Amino acid sequence: MINKIYPGKPYPLGALWDDQGVNFALYADNATSVELCLFNNGKEKKLILTERTHQIWHCYIPGIEPGQLYGYRVYGPFEPENGHRYNPNKLLIDPYAKAISGVIDWHDSLFGYELGNPDEDLSYSHTDSADFVPKSVVIDPHFAWEDDQPPRTPYHQSIIYEAHVKGFTQQHPDIPEKIRGTYEALGHPVTIKYLQDLGITALELMPVHQFVADRHLVEKGLTNYWGYNTIAFFAPDVRYAGEIDSGKQVQEFKQMVKELHKAGIEVILDVVYNHTGEGNHLGPTLSFKGIDNASYYRLVDDDRRYYKDYTGTGNTLNAMLPNVLRYIMDSLRYWIMEMHVDGFRFDLASTLARELHEVNRLSAFFDIIHQDPVISQVKLIAEPWDVGEGGYQVGKFPPGWAEWNGKYRDCIRDYWIGADSMLGEFGQRFTGSPDLYQDDYRKPTASINFITAHDGFTLNDLVSYNEKHNEANGEDNNDGENHNRSWNCGVEGPTDDPEVNKLRDRQKRNLLATMFLSQGVPMLVAGDEFGRTQHGNNNAYCQDNEISWLNWAEADEQLLAFTRKLIQIRKEHPIFRRRRWFQGQPVKAKGLDDIAWFLPEGIEMEEENWNHDFARSLGVFLNGRGLHAVGPEGEHIFDDNFYVIFNAHHEALEYKLPEKIYSKKWKIVMDTSNDEIHEQTLNKEESITVEGRSIVLLHHPLT
Repeated sequence: MINKIYPGKPYPLGALWDDQGVNFALYADNATSVELCLFNNGKEKKLILTERTHQIWHCYIPGIEPGQLYGYRVYGPFEPENGHRYNPNKLLIDPYAKAISGVIDWHDSLFGYELGNPDEDLSYSHTDSADFVPKSVVIDPHFAWEDDQPPRTPYHQSIIYEAHVKGFTQQHPDIPEKIRGTYEALGHPVTIKYLQDLGITALELMPVHQFVADRHLVEKGLTNYWGYNTIAFFAPDVRYAGEIDSGKQVQEFKQMVKELHKAGIEVILDVVYNHTGEGNHLGPTLSFKGIDNASYYRLVDDDRRYYKDYTGTGNTLNAMLPNVLRYIMDSLRYWIMEMHVDGFRFDLASTLARELHEVNRLSAFFDIIHQDPVISQVKLIAEPWDVGEGGYQVGKFPPGWAEWNGKYRDCIRDYWIGADSMLGEFGQRFTGSPDLYQDDYRKPTASINFITAHDGFTLNDLVSYNEKHNEANGEDNNDGENHNRSWNCGVEGPTDDPEVNKLRDRQKRNLLATMFLSQGVPMLVAGDEFGRTQHGNNNAYCQDNEISWLNWAEADEQLLAFTRKLIQIRKEHPIFRRRRWFQGQPVKAKGLDDIAWFLPEGIEMEEENWNHDFARSLGVFLNGRGLHAVGPEGEHIFDDNFYVIFNAHHEALEYKLPEKIYSKKWKIVMDTSNDEIHEQTLNKEESITVEGRSIVLLHHPLT
C-alpha cells in the first residue's frame, strides 16, 4: 500500500533503496509526462511523476523494499519523422535498472507501431505490452565484500582468458549440476583451481549486461547466445543467475567476483555501449526508444525516422550527447565501484569515438575516460573497429588503452599456413607491434595478442577446416567470415588419418607457442587449450548448445599440459613480457644486442632479408641482460638468454646456432614437433635440425 509520494531527488538516476524507501529518477528530455508503474502480484499501479528537475523526472516513495518490480510509461509526441517515438502503451525498462526480472516474451505488442500496417513504423500501436516486458527490479545494494581487493595485475604480467559465463561450466562434470552455467559456477572452487593451474590472471567475460534475444532467432529455436545486444547496462543478465525473480543476480555476481579476487584473478567485462537491443526503425520499443529516442540514438540528419548504423545491428548510441556520455560513464563507474570489476573490453569501440561521421581519437568519450579518476585506473581494452567507413582503427587508440590486435591475429595465422607474407611483419608482431604503438608513447602491452576469439574458428577448427560450416545457424551458411586464414592440413573436418592429425596438433602448438612467446598481452579463448571444436561453425552467436559449450569430456589432456607449461615459461621469464621496447642496441659490458635476428645459416639478418615473401624460417636471440627494467624497489631485472627458432617451412631445416659469444651451451626447453615440453642439453653442437612447421626454444641460464 502506497500512502505517500515525496518529490525525491533527480540524482542518482535509477531506483535507489535507502533502507526506508526508494528514490526513482528517469531522464526523458522531450517527454511531456511520465508514469512510474509498480507491479505487485501481477497488478499494475500507475503513479504520475509531478516533479521534474531539468530533464529528469523523479519521486521518492517510502516503504518500498528490494524486490519491487517496476517500469515506466512515457508520454510525448509520436513523430517518427522527427525522431520521436513516444507511446505510453509500451511499458519501458529503466535504463538504470540494476536488475531485470526475466527476459523478453516476444509479442506484437512490443512494437510501437502496428506490424503489418502498410505505413510500417509511421503507424501507431494501441496494444499494451506490459505482460510481455520483463520488469525492472529494486535491489538491495548491500553486500559483505569483507576485505576484497582488486588484484591490479600489471598488463605485462597478465594472461587473459576469454570465456562465456554459461558455456564454460554448462557441461563441467565436477561442477554441481544445479549451478552449471551460472555466476556461482564461475566462482566455484573447481573453476578457480582450473584457472589457477592453467596460469590465468584475468577472466574476460563475454557480455553479462542484460540483453535481448532477437525475435527472428527465438522463432527459429535459436537465441543470441553471445549477448551482444544489450538492453540494460547496469543489470547482470538474469539468464546466468540461480534465482531469477528477486534481483538476487546482483548478489550472485558480486560473490563470483569476490571468489575470483581471492584467487588473484581479475574480472574484465566485454561491454557493448555502441548500440542497444532495440534495433532500427522497425525494431521493438523496450526502453530508450520510448523514453527519449532522439536523445539516445544517432539519427539520419535529413530524415530522423531512420538510424545511423555503424554497428551492423540497426542502431548506434549517440556518444556525442551529454546524457549518453553520462549514462556510459555512470554504468562503467557502477561496475567498478559497486560490482568490483577490474576492467572492460569495449565492443566495436571505434563507434564510440565517432564525432559526426569520422572516427576521432580525441572525441569526448576519450576525454571523459582519460580524466575520470575511477574509470581511468582500470584495464581499458578496445576492439578497435566497427562496420562503418574508416572504422578499422588498430593502433590508433590513445595512450592508456590496450587494443585487440587484429593485425597480430592475421599475420600469425598467415605465417603458419604458409601464405605470402613478409618476415618483416612477423618480426613486428612478435616484438609487440612497435610499428603500431611505439611512436605514440605506448608500450608493448598496448597489444592484446590473440590467435582466436569468440568470433571465428576455435583453435582446433582453425587447423581443421578451410571453409566455414554454419548451416546450424539457419542462414544457408551465408553468415560469418569467409576469409578465415585457416588450413585444414589436407582434409576438411575430423579424420582418422594419423599424419593429418599429427600435423594439426603441431600447428596448434605452433600457434599457441608463438602467442605466449610474443611481446604484448596474450589472450587465450576458453577451451582452445584443450582442443575445443565448434565443428567448423565460425559464427556460433546463436548456438546456446553443445556447439558452443565447452566439452570437458573430450579435452585433449596433452595439449592442455603443453599450454600450462607454455604459460609457466612466460610467467617465470620476464624476457617474454617486456615493459619496454626492444632497441636492438648493444647491452653494456656484453656487447650483445637486446635482440638479434638470424638466418638458418647462423648469420644475422640484413635489411633485405625481411622483405622476402617466401621466407619462412628465422632464429631470434633474446638477451636476458637487455630488459632495461627495474623492480618495485628499484632493483634491476635480468633474465636468462633464449633463442627461438621458427620454421614454418614444410620440411626440416638445419639451423646453425649463433657464435659462442651468444652462448656456449644451449638447452632445448620446447620443441613443438613433440607434444611434451622437456629439457634436452645440446652438447657442444653448432647446429640443430628443426622439423618442418615447428618451433624450438633454446635456453641458456644467466651467468
